[in-house]
Amino acid sequence: MATKTPAERLALIKENLAEFLNPEIIEDIVNEGRNPRIYWGTATTGRPHAGYLVPAVKMAQMLAAGCDMVVLLADIHGFLDNLKAPIELVEHRVKYYRFAITALLQACGVSTAKVEFVLGSSYQKTPDYIMDIYKLCSVTSEHKAKKAGAEIVKQTTDAPLSGLLYPILQVLDEQYLNVDAQFGGVDQRKLFTAAKEWLPKLGYRQRAHLMNEMIPGLQGGKMSSSDPDSKIDLLDPPEVISKKIKKAEAAPRVAEGNGLLAYVEHVFLPVAELKGKREFVIHRERDGLEPLVYTEIAQMRSDYENDIVTPQLLKPAVTKALHDIMTPIQDAYNASKEWQEITLLAYPPPVKKEKKVKNRGTRFPGAAGPEAAVDGADEMAKLDIKN
Repeated sequence: MATKTPAERLALIKENLAEFLNPEIIEDIVNEGRNPRIYWGTATTGRPHAGYLVPAVKMAQMLAAGCDMVVLLADIHGFLDNLKAPIELVEHRVKYYRFAITALLQACGVSTAKVEFVLGSSYQKTPDYIMDIYKLCSVTSEHKAKKAGAEIVKQTTDAPLSGLLYPILQVLDEQYLNVDAQFGGVDQRKLFTAAKEWLPKLGYRQRAHLMNEMIPGLQGGKMSSSDPDSKIDLLDPPEVISKKIKKAEAAPRVAEGNGLLAYVEHVFLPVAELKGKREFVIHRERDGLEPLVYTEIAQMRSDYENDIVTPQLLKPAVTKALHDIMTPIQDAYNASKEWQEITLLAYPPPVKKEKKVKNRGTRFPGAAGPEAAVDGADEMAKLDIKN
C-alpha cells in the first residue's frame, strides 16, 4: 500500500464525522509524521449488532490512516449503568466482544495488528485511578456529572449513584489509556465537552474528540440490542437478514431519516474504498435497465428523492452489501469453537418457565358435573383396593 500524505490521512480520519472537537491536536500529530493514539470504548452489555458497523468502519478508516487504536472493553461501566450487565456474565461478555470487534474490523478490510484491547478493570481499580476518582468527585458538581451522562446512562427515578460515577470514569480513561483522542457517537457530546473541562482540573491535558452520526435503526429511531425488530445481529443467518431488511422503513422519495441510505453512506461506501474500489451498485435487471453505480452519497440521495432509486431497488442492494460484510464475520464464528462456547456463556438462552395448570374446579364451561366427579372418585377408590 502506498504511503499516504498527511492530507490523505486526515481526510480518512475526518470522513463522515458529525463533529470533531480540538482537531488541531490530531492535525499536529499527523503533520509531524506521527501516529495518533485514539480510543473507543464500549460497555460489554448486550450482543453487538450491525449498528456496530458504523464505529467499526470509522475505526477501520483510522487504522488505514496509520492511527493506533485502543478498544476499551468497559466491563466496570457495564454494571455501573444501572446494572445492565450482571456481574457474573461480564467476564464472558468481554471475551465475546473481543471476538466480535476483531471480526468486524477484519470484515471492513483492515488488519487488526495495531488494535490494542484493554479491559477496564485492569486499571480502574488501581490506587492512583481510585484517588483520581475522589479528586474529580471533589471538583465536580452533581448537576454537571448528571448532565455529562444524560445521553448515555440509563435515566430512572431514584437513580443509583453509579450513574454519576460513569462519566467520571470515562473522562479519566483518556488519561490512563494515554491517548490523544477519544472517539464515540454524537450522543456522547456532553461527556466529551465535560472531559475538556474536567481533566485540566487535575493537571492533565485536553484530548481531541471525534464523533460519528447515530444512524437510524431498521424501524426508525436508534438501533438497540434490546429491540430485535430494530437491529440485525452479527450472527443472524442470511434469510433472517433479508427478511428484516425487507421490513425496514424506507418511505419513497424521503431520504432524511432513511436508515438504509445511512448504511450506504457510513458503511458500504467507506468499506468499498478500504477494499480498493469505492462504489455501491444497484442492479436493475428486472426492469431491463443498466445498473446504477454510486461513488458518493449525495447523488444517491438525489436519485432516491427523485424516485430513480426506489425502496424496491434499494433493499436488495443493501441486503447484498450487508451479506458481503457479514459472511466473513459468520465464517470466523463458525470456525472458532471458543467463540461459539463463549456465546452460550455470555448470552445463555432464556429459561422457559413451566406453566402451572390451575385447578379451576368443576364450575366452568365444559367441566365434568358433580356426578362425574363423584364417579371418578369411586373409580379411583376401586383401583386403590385392587392394588
